[in-house]
Amino acid sequence: MQREGCRMGGGAPEPAGAGMITLDDLDNMTDELGSDSAYNSNGSVEDEVEPMEDADQDRLLNYWQTVARGHQVEVPDDMAEPIQQMTRNNRTEERQNVPFLVLTRKEKCGEVLYEKRQYGKAKWACIKISEERYEQSICLGFMKLMRYICEQNSSGLYLGMTIPILTVVHTDEERTELQRSVTVAYYIPSHLQDEPPLPTDQDIIIEEWPPTVVFTRSFGGATNEESIIREIHLLAELLDSPELCLQDMFIVAGYTNPAAANRHNEIWFLQQP
Repeated sequence: MQREGCRMGGGAPEPAGAGMITLDDLDNMTDELGSDSAYNSNGSVEDEVEPMEDADQDRLLNYWQTVARGHQVEVPDDMAEPIQQMTRNNRTEERQNVPFLVLTRKEKCGEVLYEKRQYGKAKWACIKISEERYEQSICLGFMKLMRYICEQNSSGLYLGMTIPILTVVHTDEERTELQRSVTVAYYIPSHLQDEPPLPTDQDIIIEEWPPTVVFTRSFGGATNEESIIREIHLLAELLDSPELCLQDMFIVAGYTNPAAANRHNEIWFLQQP
């Protein structure tokens, strides 16, 4: 994995009094609107399912807009269709996990302190964002990736959700604060790895990342500047040889919406090549 540009990234923002909508909120909204999907896993319309009504689409958009304002982010009206697509297709069992191999695991009293994993070479859709606040960057980056996932690509099809969404973050030398520029990244589903559909948004870059060894530790709760710095220091204290990892670049992996009751996040350290 190289050190510059769009490299492994994804977490989710922590609001001040509200949660960003990514995965679990979509589950809740899908339940409210009806569990049937208008789209199958290949992105084609199933004839027997009625399309989402305009009122439901508007309600979804308004919901996203209301929550996003808590992050000082505006959700444009043209996000209505991607939000509808993601909601219709957001079945937990259809989310593809990024494949990896566990190399070692350090435990204490039955608790997993961290894992050492091997991730293979793979293609990712990446976007670099530099907003004033971390939460704003994640929100805007994820919305752009949603458009790519939801038919705004050269195939014209819904690509499918993969997890985790990654966010590449950089720190200062003392690891006391995050730099403004972050990279949000989406793993291209396995069946599309050979020929990923091209984004219509020129800000999104398809990159092939080399095989990478990471040290990863799970944590719950908020994913904001403060919690990320805290988790970086915690994992550094647990590692036997933290100097073997990159010292100013880290990854936040987000598996669930930060508004969920049981949040699943990870902090990743990248082993130096």
